[in-house]
Amino acid sequence: MSRPEQAGRPDTIGRFTRLPLPPNSSTAAAMMEVGRRRHHVAGLGEIDVTDSRNAIREYRRRSGRGMSLTAWVVKCISQAVAEQPEVQACRKGRRGLIVFEDVDVLVVVERRVGSERVPLPYIIRRANAKSLQQVHDEIRSAQEQELTGREVSLGQVPMPWFAPLFRRLPQVLQRIPFQLVARRPFLAKRVQGTVGVTAVGMFGRFAGWPLTVGLHTLDFALGGIARRPGVAGGKIEVRDYLRMTVLVDHDVVDGAPAARFISRLTQLLENGSAVNQGQAPSR
Repeated sequence: MSRPEQAGRPDTIGRFTRLPLPPNSSTAAAMMEVGRRRHHVAGLGEIDVTDSRNAIREYRRRSGRGMSLTAWVVKCISQAVAEQPEVQACRKGRRGLIVFEDVDVLVVVERRVGSERVPLPYIIRRANAKSLQQVHDEIRSAQEQELTGREVSLGQVPMPWFAPLFRRLPQVLQRIPFQLVARRPFLAKRVQGTVGVTAVGMFGRFAGWPLTVGLHTLDFALGGIARRPGVAGGKIEVRDYLRMTVLVDHDVVDGAPAARFISRLTQLLENGSAVNQGQAPSR
């Protein structure tokens, strides 16, 4: 553990603590530098999830099993994408696109490695074909996976030699693997999935809109829950609103299909009637 140090001129500097950079800081910087090259259009939305949260609470009470709002959001996203798969298309060369049918959702899970909290990616494969309970259990399993401290992701084939070597590279060289992946749709699907979801609300109270950089054609950043007056059934009452940032790569997806996708996703997220059936509501 680092010990406090005293600066040479305590009248102006005072005491301070010298700490190493978080282990994944250089990796995140390289990833974000590559992500900035995408022409993402960002949308900030508020989704009324009052009915869905109530249904999740009722599901927990009746079944005695765990269920998270994050799992519900991931399940709804995967279904909306499966209905309109072109929103997760990947560029292939200058003029082509690859449109995958399976929806592989990359989520970020914070884990403790020694005294550090490290965010690590985990890919839920074929999330569109899994039940809501399966999605929740898979995220929970990733949160409980035993770590060695050398992981760069969860659930992938372990390469204990890779992480220490990668972190020693200059940042310019660290960008190269991300750049290569971005140009190869099939490799990208294997190593980073087809859709990205970062749930800032999983890590603490945050009622705003996260502004982030993404590596996918379609990325989401989930903020916290804001409680404020809203209209339901013709009456004004306190409602729960999930604040969500959506990034869509405009080089791949035009505005009209993106708007239709967001409209459908909003419909799924607000309708909690299918929570007890373990899946997102159908059309």
